[in-house]
This record gives sequence, structure tokens and C-alpha cells, in this order.
Amino acid sequence: MATTDPTLPLDVDVTATLVDPDKAPRSSSRARLIWKRLAATPRFWLGATVVAAMIVWAIVGLWICQWSPTDQDLINASTGPSATHWFGTDDIGQDIYAETVSGLRKSLVIGLIAGPVSTMISAFVGSFAGYAGGKTDAVISWLINLLLVLPAFFILVLLSPIFKSLSFLALTAFIALLSWMIMAQVIRAQTKSLREREFVKAARFMGVGTGKILRRHIIPNVASLLIIDATLGVVAAIGAETALSYFGFGIERPQVSLGVLLADGTPSATTRPWMFVFPAAVLVLLLFAVSLVGDALRDAVDPTSGSTRE
Repeated sequence: MATTDPTLPLDVDVTATLVDPDKAPRSSSRARLIWKRLAATPRFWLGATVVAAMIVWAIVGLWICQWSPTDQDLINASTGPSATHWFGTDDIGQDIYAETVSGLRKSLVIGLIAGPVSTMISAFVGSFAGYAGGKTDAVISWLINLLLVLPAFFILVLLSPIFKSLSFLALTAFIALLSWMIMAQVIRAQTKSLREREFVKAARFMGVGTGKILRRHIIPNVASLLIIDATLGVVAAIGAETALSYFGFGIERPQVSLGVLLADGTPSATTRPWMFVFPAAVLVLLLFAVSLVGDALRDAVDPTSGSTRE
């Protein structure tokens, strides 16, 4: 009778996997169980619906508006919400609605790129260090600990002249490069445990290369952690960009982001609240919705939960 390893997806025959890794059956039992739990979680649907709606709004929002983020209506400058300017205008007559949609686009691009990229870096570095062990693991671990000690926000502040002279995609890259260390340590610890499992040892003895072992045996067994990290990484990346832009170290005009709009609207929060309230509400709603999705994913893949088993 074939044995199974608890870290593999349900219904996968370990013997078959070891005999012919390239033809091993890929069961989707665990994926179905995770989806079943997600489908029964109201906060997942609430968060996913809001995120999807905001993505659609960011794509088509400017098409349904007669103003662009750079247009100026000097006659109606600094006026509140109206039929002409749905979110009002700022001091120089720029439409707050158009600027908010444009800022939302940048926040989504930064979050949806920086979050998954930092997760991929942590998956590669952590799994390689944990599997290699020895001096390689010691050197990589020392590097990770060094980067964890350094304050990422202040490093981004110091690097701000570089990405200001390039584009907001450079800022996205720097955020991703400074956000992977904690999850890399988690993946490293998980990999050191998986390295001693029979199915990994057998693959190694059969001459399977390190890259293929990491790709086919290690990373799939920590995929649940990586999915959660990528989701919550979106929140962290958007928050980092907003904070940098708010303090003048991130995106600057003529480009706009939600952080730029919050910085511009803060002095007028009590006298002209529409300049601050609308961008702030969009940012809070976006972060809250993504956090709901990440929280639901974490509960759905929790191996200690009895509802994930049949």
C-alpha cells in the first residue's frame, strides 16, 4: 500500500511521485478544500468584491468623467462636490475625482507588483538557503538578518532621489526589494524541516537537481504561506508608497498618487474636507478589502483547523 506524506496535497501517491516525478498525479483536493472554505466565508466575498470593483473603477473611471487629472477649471477652483466635479476641485481647479482615480491606479499597480514580487524573492531565497544548509545557509541567513536590522523606510527615503528621477515603477522595485526578508526566514525554517522528509531525500538520492526539488517538492508545500504573504504584501506595498508620497519622498506632482492627494488635502481637511476625505476613504476601503481577503485566505489554509479536513 502506498504511503502518503501529510505535507503533500491530499490523494497524492508519494511512491508514484518518487518513481516518476514528471508524471506524478497533481491532485487538486487541497485546492478544492481551500476554495470550499473561502466560498463559505462572507468576509472573503466582501473583500474580493470590493477589490474587484475598485480595479474596474481604476480602469474605466476616467472614461466616464469629462476631466483628466491635469485639466484645470479655474472658474470652479476650490469648490465642493457638484454635478460638474463629483468630488470637488482643489486650489488650482483640478478635478479631485480624476486625480483620485489616477492615484488609485498607481496604488494598485504598485501593490499588485511589489507584493507578489517580494513574495517570489522570499520563496527563492528562503527555500534555497534552507535546502542548501551549511555555509550557504549561514551566509544567506546573516544577510537576511542584516537587512532586517536596517530600517526599510529610511532606506527608501535615502533612495528617493533615484526613483524620483526615474518613474514610479522604480519605487515599486525598491519597495519589493526591501520587503521580502521576514517571509524568507519563515520559508527557510519550513524548508529545513521539509528537507528531512522521505520524499525529498528520495528525490535527492535519485539524482534530481536542486532546482527541480525546490520547484516540485519544496515550494508547493509552502504555497499556502506564499499566497497569504503575497496578498498581505499588497497592503504593505500600498501603505509604504502612501507614506513615502505623503512625506514628499515618493511620487511627486505632476504625477499623483493617493499619498500625494492626502498630503495636499491635509491642510484643508477642516475647511475643504472633500480634498482629503475622498482620497482617504478610497485608500482605507482598498486596504481594508485586501486585508479581508488575506485574512480569509489565512483561515482557509490553516492546517490546524479541523474544517480543512474531511
